[in-house]
Amino acid sequence: MAPAAPAAAAPNGVPFAERRPPILPVHASMNRLFDITVCLRPFRAQGPRLDTEQVGDTLVVHNYGHGGSGWSLSWGSGTVAVRKAMANSPKEIAVVGCGAIGLSSAILALEAGAKVTIYAKDLLPDARSARATGSWTPDSRIALTDKAGPQFPVLWEEMARTSFKRFRRYLGLADSPVEWTDRYYCSDPGTSFIEPGPRGGLDFASYGERIRDLTGHAEPVPPGATPFPTARVLRASSMQFNVADYGHTLMADFLAMGGRLERREFHALGDLAGLKEKVVINCPGYGARALCRDESITPVRGQIAWLIPQPEVNYGVIYKSVSMLSRRDGIVVQALWGGDMFGYGDDHEVIDRAEAEKAVATLAELYGRMKG
Repeated sequence: MAPAAPAAAAPNGVPFAERRPPILPVHASMNRLFDITVCLRPFRAQGPRLDTEQVGDTLVVHNYGHGGSGWSLSWGSGTVAVRKAMANSPKEIAVVGCGAIGLSSAILALEAGAKVTIYAKDLLPDARSARATGSWTPDSRIALTDKAGPQFPVLWEEMARTSFKRFRRYLGLADSPVEWTDRYYCSDPGTSFIEPGPRGGLDFASYGERIRDLTGHAEPVPPGATPFPTARVLRASSMQFNVADYGHTLMADFLAMGGRLERREFHALGDLAGLKEKVVINCPGYGARALCRDESITPVRGQIAWLIPQPEVNYGVIYKSVSMLSRRDGIVVQALWGGDMFGYGDDHEVIDRAEAEKAVATLAELYGRMKG
């Protein structure tokens, strides 16, 4: 006798077009913590520094001060810098720094026809860029509204659109160095996704509406469409960088194109005049504060608690000012208490384990309320 057919699942009232693959829980436990890292984002109230300076007989093109938008704006910012560096068609270009901005600028300079050497104390796995969250956030702490100047929004949009177009080259590659994933914004009645900052907080520039055709909006999720237990859930799709693999891909591309790497530490901007290359793209990130004696660089401390990767989790969550993003190299958990002001002006790169424990516990509380 043939076995009975399984009973059809009862409809749950969620529109067919709104149904998604199962959302599986993050195992939010300090027992799964395998690392805590701290980074200092290089914020400039005026926006990134992209001007030129003559240092002895060397033309220095600055490319630093991107706040929390370094990865996101890397190709657009690099395009601006390389355009200035190639104005007199130099045969050789030096790039200082091997983070997100430095690597992208170096590849673009190679594509422009120059021979390129990257000079850096630390290669990408050890650079501050490697400790980034990995989200596409092109206007995260990029400038202050009243300090950036009237032309900066236009330049920002150009850089954002240029970068976005370039990132499309990395979609669909093995190991997904760049990919699209969903973000869920969860809140209970009377609470916000991210707690507002203290009174008197800075007016950070926000330009997202200028590229809304690329990024879309976060939209309410129909009741029952997700297992999240909060009264309100919004969903948006966003690009993310699996930084370990993406960085490895960039380094491999740079070397395959004939680029050179040399370990070197510079202590003052005048040291750059000693390089054999007489055009230098300067991409030191937060290191510009010391190298260039540039006190316009303000540190914005950020800390990540790393939980063991879960390949079955392919989304991000923001809940009670805690951000979770699943990457191939780990579950990234970051506190956002106080919004953009959290960590502002803090140059301490010492690990705060209590901060990590509180962030992981907040996630554990969310997932502990979920129903199967």
